[in-house]
Amino acid sequence: MLCKTAYDEKMTDIQRAIEEIRAELPEGTSLIAVSKTHPASYILEAYETGQRDFGENKVQEMTAKAAELPKDIRWHQIGHLQTNKVKYIAPYVYMIHSIDSQKLLETVEKEAAKADRVIRCLLQVHVAQEETKFGFSADELMATLEAGAWRNLNHVEICGLMAMATNTDDDDEVEAEFEKAHNLFRQVKEKYFAQSENFRVLSMGMSGDYDLAIRHGSTYVRIGSKIFGQRDYSNRI
Repeated sequence: MLCKTAYDEKMTDIQRAIEEIRAELPEGTSLIAVSKTHPASYILEAYETGQRDFGENKVQEMTAKAAELPKDIRWHQIGHLQTNKVKYIAPYVYMIHSIDSQKLLETVEKEAAKADRVIRCLLQVHVAQEETKFGFSADELMATLEAGAWRNLNHVEICGLMAMATNTDDDDEVEAEFEKAHNLFRQVKEKYFAQSENFRVLSMGMSGDYDLAIRHGSTYVRIGSKIFGQRDYSNRI
């Protein structure tokens, strides 16, 4: 067995970054290593530290990686998801973070039924200033839940909310947005999921703001560049 010093010398930059981030996370907050655009070899380095949760934006890229990497990896779809792409990930995806419409939720239900699975889903809420970001507004979220169609879905499990803050250096703005998401989470939990033990996920925080997200109740942080370095889009699938 290697002594700690020898182990540290053998660690790669990716593995060291994961260990450092894990040491910062409070109990109850988990790391999703965002591996989009990075090769399978990088994911394997992270996997060797015990990391099992990986996030991808593009369906085709995630599917290609899932085919060649260990089957106990938990794949998280974190990017915008088109309804016509759901069928490709339904057989294996661990969690979809980016449910932003009732139509998409119903499509996931249909494809999960075909795959004979129950798929964990998060409802994405729009709290940022950028109009380019996806997600339910607070009013749309509450109206969709109040309508109640989601209660009839047998192959979808709503496990919480996902949010992205504005890309800005203004920490006060970012914290206000994370707090808005946290308040929405509490309201939704209390009104619609009080009896659900599995509605407990608040996915928010990335490499540049995960410390602020943790202050406001994040249970999943989605960190990419701080682990894998800057993204290389030249070989994008």
